[in-house]
Amino acid sequence: MRRSDLVYLADITGACQAIARFLADVDYAAYYDGSYGPFYGGYWGPGGAFYYWDQNHGHYHRDAAGHFRREGGGAGFNAVRGHAPSASGGGRANQAGRPR
Repeated sequence: MRRSDLVYLADITGACQAIARFLADVDYAAYYDGSYGPFYGGYWGPGGAFYYWDQNHGHYHRDAAGHFRREGGGAGFNAVRGHAPSASGGGRANQAGRPR
């Protein structure tokens, strides 16, 4: 392996670690209609999509159906706030998915 390849891999590894640290320490605010049942945290990702943590499946899911909103909610939507668990599931516990 060439030195330039090793430098490139080190850069990628460092970037991935920085992203993981960011995702492990981010709070969110949203409006949620309860369609997925209880969830255990989440974050706003690229393109304004919300990604929520489902303890039953052990990974993040993208909300493609619009059950999470940034603004206003509307009928049937409740404000939720919480913390994004790390992708390993070790985030802080919160009351995500429960109306406040």
